[in-house]
Amino acid sequence: MKKLMSSTMVALFATIAVSIAGTPDKTAMEAKEKSACQAFKDKNADAFKKIVDKDIRCVYANRLSTGLQNELADMQKWDMKSFEFSDFNMFSDEKDVIVTTYKVKVDATADGKDMSGIYNAGSVWKLENGQWLAIFHTNIKEETGAAPAG
Repeated sequence: MKKLMSSTMVALFATIAVSIAGTPDKTAMEAKEKSACQAFKDKNADAFKKIVDKDIRCVYANRLSTGLQNELADMQKWDMKSFEFSDFNMFSDEKDVIVTTYKVKVDATADGKDMSGIYNAGSVWKLENGQWLAIFHTNIKEETGAAPAG
């Protein structure tokens, strides 16, 4: 009986450890978002591919984007000098999905056009084969002088 109880307790603690280890904390998820942004800034396609799903969907102010290849093509058009995150937040009510929201201040150009400013951004991350991958992303530039929505 003791052996059965010990085995049951070990299995229970192992299950709890795996479930806790599966969901990253806020700091870890912010680091993932920043690593995706850094890979984009550095035009590091290999690093970007490791954290972005091949079927990612994106929503931008001027268009919709489908698939990793479109994001990699955009990467080549951008010259990002710097980025800075603020107001990072996340939530999850599923063990394999995390939603993030944040602001990102960017100093950049795209196709020679100044794209600098503050963007409202968000991503959806999904745990696939033990790895968190971005499956959705949006960022829309804040309008200056606009009345708050709500």
